[in-house]
Amino acid sequence: RSAQEEWEAVEDIQSGTGSRSVWDGGTGSDMPSFLCLFSSPQKKIQVTVRRQGLAALLHFFFGPPRLQQQLQGERDLALAIAQCGLDDNQEVHMRILQTIYKKLTCSRLGCPRYGTHWEELGFQGADPGTDLRGTGMLGLMQMLYFVMDSQMLPLALEIFRLSQHETQNFPFCIMSVNITRLVLQALREECLSRECNRRQQVIAVLNDLYAAAFLQLYRVWKSQHKTIADSGFLLKELEFSTKKKPKQLLKSLETYVSRSPVSTADGIQQPYLLSISSGWAGEEINFMGICDLQVELEGEAQLI
Repeated sequence: RSAQEEWEAVEDIQSGTGSRSVWDGGTGSDMPSFLCLFSSPQKKIQVTVRRQGLAALLHFFFGPPRLQQQLQGERDLALAIAQCGLDDNQEVHMRILQTIYKKLTCSRLGCPRYGTHWEELGFQGADPGTDLRGTGMLGLMQMLYFVMDSQMLPLALEIFRLSQHETQNFPFCIMSVNITRLVLQALREECLSRECNRRQQVIAVLNDLYAAAFLQLYRVWKSQHKTIADSGFLLKELEFSTKKKPKQLLKSLETYVSRSPVSTADGIQQPYLLSISSGWAGEEINFMGICDLQVELEGEAQLI
C-alpha cells in the first residue's frame, strides 16, 4: 500500500475523528483511544526542570510565564509520549516507521522491521528503536509530522537530500531526534509557555518549533558548507535559539513556508499556509518510563 494508505490505516484507529490524524490529537473522548497506543501508566513524569535557591527565585520573578492550567494536560501528554519506547507489538508503531521510510525514500514498497535500510535514512543501526533515547515515541512522531504534513514535506525532503550529500552528509534521523530533544528541553524549562498560551496549543507549538529548528540547521549547514564535524557546535547554537529565541525561529518558519509554492493538481502554484493543528487536553498522565527523559545536552552538544 502507499504511504498515504498506511497513514489512513493509522487514522482509522481513532473512532469518530474523521480525517484527522493521530498526531493532530483529540480532546475529551478521543484521548483514551490515542493513549492506548502507548504504555500503561505507572511512572509519574517530571514536567518542569527543578530549580532551587536563587535560581528558583529569579525564575519566579523574571522568568517566562507559567503554562495556563487548561494546557497542562496537553503538555503532560507530550512529555509522557517522550517516555514511551517503540513497541513491536503495537501495529500503529510499525505503520509509523513504514510511513516515514516510504515518504523519505519516495517508495511505494515497505521494508523489513530490522536492516541496514534504516542506516540509509540516518539511524545509527538496524533498529530505529535504539536511537529514540530521551525522546521515545515523540521523536518518531515528530518525524512523522515532518513527512506527513503537506506544508512540511518539501522542506523535509530538501533536508534529507542534503543529508545524503557527498561531503556535507549527516544522519538525518539522528539529527531529527536531537532536535526533538532540544524542543523537549525548551518545553520543560517553560521557555515555550508564552507561545503556547498565546496559541492555546502545546503540541502544535512543539511541532512548529521542531520544524523551525530543522530549517535553521538546514540553512546554516547548506550555506556555510558544514560537515558532520560541525554538528556539535550547531546543535549547541540551536539549543540556545530554542530556549531564548523560539518566537524568532517560529517567525522564520512562517516566512519560509509562506514563500514556498506548491503545485496543485491543475498545475497552479499556491503558497503554503502555516498550519495550526489541534491539541490534546486531559488530566495528569503517568506513563511507564521505557525511555528515560534525559533531554539535557551536557557539555558539547553532539549526535547521540
